[in-house]
Amino acid sequence: MRKYFITGLLILVPLAITAWVLNLVISTMDQSLLIVPERWQPRTLIGFDIPGLGTMLTILIVFLTGLLTNNLIGNYVVRMWEKLLHRIPVVSSLYGSVKQVSDTLFSSSGNAFRKAVLIPYPHQASWTIAFLTGTPGGDVKNHLVGEYVSVYVPTTPNPTSGFFLMMKRENVVELDMTVDAALKYIVSMGVVAPE
Repeated sequence: MRKYFITGLLILVPLAITAWVLNLVISTMDQSLLIVPERWQPRTLIGFDIPGLGTMLTILIVFLTGLLTNNLIGNYVVRMWEKLLHRIPVVSSLYGSVKQVSDTLFSSSGNAFRKAVLIPYPHQASWTIAFLTGTPGGDVKNHLVGEYVSVYVPTTPNPTSGFFLMMKRENVVELDMTVDAALKYIVSMGVVAPE
């Protein structure tokens, strides 16, 4: 009896969590329909809401924004907008930080989370998976003797929080594992081992 119950849980829990996350993402993106005038919204036109329509609108807005800003005039407008934001005291530091992180993470030429590594953490007798994020820079590198790398150590099972460490390169073992496989391994708390 217990065996069948656990088997059922192993099947239904991932399905339920996946459905919940998809519902959360789609319902959040559907909020973009609020920018459409009320008379053009599906509820007014046909009498009911169409799930996912706002998601398609959000994707279209993101695509058009990328298309329009990828030319000379659009690029100029973005630069002017950013100059304006940098003059507003609180917004300036917040926007600058978020922009720098997003540029690093989403840039096709960036190296963020490009390599899974194995590091001794939290002490020399235990090991964990981390992600190589680059090398220390600025004044920090002037105080480090030897060759160091920057790594991000995600927490389990929520990899969006974690620790940033600077470690000697000799203590970092590069893994023959994709970032996706490493993330699955971390999120599953070691249950889903990479092949």
